Amino acid sequence: MRYIQFEIDGQRHLGVIDGKHVVSLGSLTLEKLLADGVSLDVAPPLAGPRFALDEIGYLPPLSRPGKIICAGLNYADHTSESPYDQPDHPTFFLRVNTSLTSHLAPIVRPLSSDSLDYEGELAVVIKKRGKHIPLEQALDYVAGYSVFNDGSVREFQFHTPQWTIGKNFDDTGAFGPVFVTADELPAGAKGLLLETRLNGEVVQSANTSDMIFDVASQIAILSESMTLEGGDVIVAGTPAGVGWARKPRLIMRDGDRVEVTIEGIGTLINPIRDERIES
Repeated sequence: MRYIQFEIDGQRHLGVIDGKHVVSLGSLTLEKLLADGVSLDVAPPLAGPRFALDEIGYLPPLSRPGKIICAGLNYADHTSESPYDQPDHPTFFLRVNTSLTSHLAPIVRPLSSDSLDYEGELAVVIKKRGKHIPLEQALDYVAGYSVFNDGSVREFQFHTPQWTIGKNFDDTGAFGPVFVTADELPAGAKGLLLETRLNGEVVQSANTSDMIFDVASQIAILSESMTLEGGDVIVAGTPAGVGWARKPRLIMRDGDRVEVTIEGIGTLINPIRDERIES
C-alpha cells in the first residue's frame, strides 16, 4: 500500500494512492493507525472522495513523529569524504518536527549561513513499541519506508562536536512524498538504488545495500537504549557526494531544485528558497 498525507481546501487528509489519484481516508493519521495496531498493508475500504494527485498539497507522511532518529556516517564512501574516521558504532542524532518540510515545498536556506547541503536518505517508519529488540526480529518492527532529504547547514553543524543545530533549522528536513508499506519492498529495503539530483545533475548514487549498519541493525542497536514506538522515524544515512565535500563546494541556493529518488518508493522534490523575514 502507498499512503500520502495531503491538504486540499484547507483540510488535512490521509489517503491511499490509486493510479494518478488519491482516495481520502479522512482525517486519520498514520500515527493513529499505528497506535491502534491497524495493519497498514491491508487495503482499507476506498469509499472516500478521490482527488487527482496534481490538485493536492502534499504534507509529510507523518504529522508529528514521536522521534526522528538520524544515522550519520553509515556509508563508507561518505565517511571517507568527511573529516571523520569510520566509527565502530552507529552515529545517531535527533531531528525535531519543526525542521520537517514536505514534497514540493521549499527547503529553506537560512539567513544566518550560506552552507545549505543535501543528503538523500531512506526513511524507516517504526510499526510498534519495542525495547531490546533481537536483530532477527527487528524487521517485524518496520511499518514501511519513505524518502528523506536531511538538509544540513554545515557551518552550524561543525561549530561544535555535536551536530544538532546544523541538522534542525526550520524547513530543512524534506520527507515524502509517499509512505510505502514494508511488504512492497525487499526485506530491510535492501538492494534499492538511491540517487540525489541537484538541478538535474546526479550528485549522489548508491545502493541501500551499501549501508554499514542496515535497517535491522539500526533498530536492534537503538532499542538497546531507548524504547521505539509506532510512528517513530529512523533516517538511515546518506552516501557520498554531498556538496560540502566537493572541491569547489557545491552549496544549494535560492532557485535550485533538489530531487531524491529511491527505487520502489518514489521521488522527493524540493525547490530551494532563501529565508524571508515577515515584516
